[in-house]
Amino acid sequence: MPFHVYILRCEDGTLYVGSTADLRSRLDAHNDGRGGHYTASRRPVTLLYSEIHATRQDTVVRERQIKG
Repeated sequence: MPFHVYILRCEDGTLYVGSTADLRSRLDAHNDGRGGHYTASRRPVTLLYSEIHATRQDTVVRERQIKG
């Protein structure tokens, strides 16, 4: 199962970085207000970028690099 690291642009212009095993479902959750506290008040969000990784651990490492 592939895992994704993704970057969203929020309605207010800020960026959000996250990771998931199901990108489409996670984007829907963000836009429905169920994706997390930060994005819930900054909807709608738009996918700017995503990467596919083989393991969840790889996505965690990459997410930290991007946020770093």
